[in-house]
Amino acid sequence: MTDTPNRVAALGECMIEMFRRPDGSLTMGFGGDTLNTAVYLARLGTPVDYVTALGDDSISDGMVAAWAAEGVGTSHVLRVPNRLPGLYLIETDASGERRFLYWRDKAPARELFALPQTPELSKALEGYGIVYLSGISIAILGEQGREGLFEVLQRVRARGGKVAFDTNWRPRLWPDIETARVAFDRMLRLTDIALPGVTDLRDLYGDADADAVLARVRNAGVTEIVLKLEQPGCVVIENGEAVEVPAQKVATVVDTTAAGDSFSAGYLASRLRGEGPVDAARAAHRLAAAVIQHRGAIIPREAMPA
Repeated sequence: MTDTPNRVAALGECMIEMFRRPDGSLTMGFGGDTLNTAVYLARLGTPVDYVTALGDDSISDGMVAAWAAEGVGTSHVLRVPNRLPGLYLIETDASGERRFLYWRDKAPARELFALPQTPELSKALEGYGIVYLSGISIAILGEQGREGLFEVLQRVRARGGKVAFDTNWRPRLWPDIETARVAFDRMLRLTDIALPGVTDLRDLYGDADADAVLARVRNAGVTEIVLKLEQPGCVVIENGEAVEVPAQKVATVVDTTAAGDSFSAGYLASRLRGEGPVDAARAAHRLAAAVIQHRGAIIPREAMPA
């Protein structure tokens, strides 16, 4: 039995974010896909802890304090002496297209399953109702770290917990596509709630279309699937049947950052409240629609949908 059946552990990496303004000056924040989901889960009233590793520096201190202020649990944020978080720089060209430059090879989060505190963390993860992670989460760990993670996920499921997985395929994080395919195959077989994107798995596996992607995930044994389509909307599996749920119409899209991350939060929060998959997908679309009408990953609290 899980110790906390309605509590979510969101696992991944949060990085220092630097944004270059048109005048050349820089502003600093932080960002990470699973961290964004954790913040929105907390705002929706879902108990959630963020699971990662940071340094012992002042910026890491600031990150932890900011997460706690949002209501995200930080008791499983491991701190590594004399280390710093990863960093990325956002540059925007004249047409508004963004380019990301990364410095993350020595980030402590990459060693999350190879630290002295790892055995205690692994044991704690077994007690959660849902462990949520993404394709980025498994990419940064490397082969040895992934093996440790997969063993933990097996024990989570054996104790009655569930694993939720958002594909978030980022080719730059992998040494080659075959390594990524093997890891994604393993991950999907350990997944109870899959939130794949059609473009993610089409690009990773060469699947022809949404039907092929859906068949791949179903063949992996996943029973609850929310397939994010290329056009606004998703397909959910409810009572064994595929149901398309259109996205909420938005007049002006300002910034699509964290659209998928917030969608995952809206869906999981609704499911934990007892709503069915279709209603949960509608709630997820409402949150994502609010997020893309604001700049940045985390929108103001007052902009959260009722």
